[in-house]
Amino acid sequence: MSATDEEVLAAAEAFGEELAASQSDGDSSEFETVLEAYNDAITEATGLNYGSVCSTDDCC
Repeated sequence: MSATDEEVLAAAEAFGEELAASQSDGDSSEFETVLEAYNDAITEATGLNYGSVCSTDDCC
């Protein structure tokens, strides 16, 4: 696994932990803010609009 792959996996893990923490706090506005920020970062890094790609109930 390359350093870049490891960095991506570490970032994804941190993202999941932050989302879980904000969701468990019961503050839906904080959860939505974090989710939107990460969607924007993923879109910028990949060139894919992650929010629209994963907007269905059976995905992501």
